[in-house]
Amino acid sequence: MEVLVILVPLALGLGLVGLLGFLWSLKSGQYDDLDGAAWRAIADDEPVTEHPSDRPA
Repeated sequence: MEVLVILVPLALGLGLVGLLGFLWSLKSGQYDDLDGAAWRAIADDEPVTEHPSDRPA
């Protein structure tokens, strides 16, 4: 039971660190544009290249 003296404050401290990290991410705008990242992942950003046979001589 003596281990609870270490584990309970450790668990509370880690929970507080996680909560502070989440609040910091909210404040810094990490969740402002949730749809933009999804569309950027599937967007076709590669430029269209012409094949040498398609060019006029």
